[in-house]
Amino acid sequence: MKKCHQVGDTTASQALPARRGPLRAMRSVLLCAGIVAAAALTANSAAAAVGPAEKEDLKFGFIKLTDMAPLAIAYEKGYFEDEGLYVTLEAQANWKVLLDRVIDGELDGAHMLAGQPLGATIGFGTQAHVITAFSMDLNGNAITVSNDIWEQMKPHVPHENGLPVHPIKADALKPVVEKFKDQGKPFKMGMVFPVSTHNYELRYWLAAGGIHPGFYAPAKGDTSGNINADALLSVTPPPQMPSTMEAGTINGYCVGEPWNQQAVFKGIGVPVITDYEIWKDNPEKVFGVSKSWADENPNTHIRVVKAMIRAAKWLDDNNNANRPEAVKILSQPNYVGADYEVIANSMTGTFEYEKGDKREVPDFNVFFRYNATYPYYSDAIWYLTQMRRWGQIGEQKADSWYMDIAKKVYRPDIYQTAARELIAEGKIAAGEFPDFAAEDGFRAPQTHFIDGITYNGKQPNEYLEQFKIGLKGADKI
Repeated sequence: MKKCHQVGDTTASQALPARRGPLRAMRSVLLCAGIVAAAALTANSAAAAVGPAEKEDLKFGFIKLTDMAPLAIAYEKGYFEDEGLYVTLEAQANWKVLLDRVIDGELDGAHMLAGQPLGATIGFGTQAHVITAFSMDLNGNAITVSNDIWEQMKPHVPHENGLPVHPIKADALKPVVEKFKDQGKPFKMGMVFPVSTHNYELRYWLAAGGIHPGFYAPAKGDTSGNINADALLSVTPPPQMPSTMEAGTINGYCVGEPWNQQAVFKGIGVPVITDYEIWKDNPEKVFGVSKSWADENPNTHIRVVKAMIRAAKWLDDNNNANRPEAVKILSQPNYVGADYEVIANSMTGTFEYEKGDKREVPDFNVFFRYNATYPYYSDAIWYLTQMRRWGQIGEQKADSWYMDIAKKVYRPDIYQTAARELIAEGKIAAGEFPDFAAEDGFRAPQTHFIDGITYNGKQPNEYLEQFKIGLKGADKI
């Protein structure tokens, strides 16, 4: 017999409390009466195909970035509650704390860097089996440099009608980095975590311009990532990026929004390139849970994914028509907490580079279109190739190893179950999802990289062979 729930249950301080509206009050009564199953069957026969949630009261973590939006919208629009889930959302101090709390069970799941479930599962940094059945977004990051560095870069950037020609390649930064080296000064840049997209995108951009971002050598006890580096990269939590650069501790950084636009609004830096221009429609965050949690709560997990798919669709509906409302929600202090104007500068389809140089970038944030929510194996394998490229994976691995790890961590089977439920319930049309009968988990080979290199997820070692800078084959540090 499930225990009765109090409608006014308390939640942790400094967290957004679980929604408990009239639905929750009614459900509490039904639980106490022992007739939940019959009532649920009457109310929604389609939901019974999945079964009731094993765990109803959930706490999810996030970092204060605009791409946590699917969590916020699923909460604010009642999508979690529609699934019989009563969710508390809680901002976390940094990515390491967030991951540790998911692993030890303090959080049921979290907004994660796509590399975190992969890194944890292969034992880079933290050893734990973490999985994802939901990709939270595409794109959403940028690389920003300080005003001083931008002034030194500008002479090397092509201009047209008085404005810089985009995309701006790291070729324009290379003379600046070389000048620093000649003067015996380190050139420093920030990223948010060693297995973050930001780290790999920053490294990709730098290396494409002939600037070596350094290697990791964990087997030798060196996790700095600065071996042989021309530019020294270090970890800084996202909200602290602008102030850290303003203090002169770093010369630039790669981070998600709104912390690039914040530098523009504060007049302290210039975003020089978005990740959309480094790799068009690249996967960014995921929703991660521990494998043990997923095994113990399979119905709960499916219901969480259902709610978040609905939220992602709402965010992209009608050519981003809901974005102003989303920005208003995200600007609340319990979510991102930046000013409405700062978040709107990128979230509503534009992006401002140098102050006053605002350009249309409708796909800067993508949450649902282009199958953004589907957990593709090829996305996982790309992250693993970058871990190998920069030494986080210290030895050569067979192509089959990459596939095996991708299948351990990325779970399209769970996603498909959730999607089919939404289709059966008439909430989302089948045509808005991949063709599950034909889907093999691999995107078509992707060609939209800033260096012109093609990525085929089915051939990871062949992909690595194409890079001039980075480990490949039997290379070791």
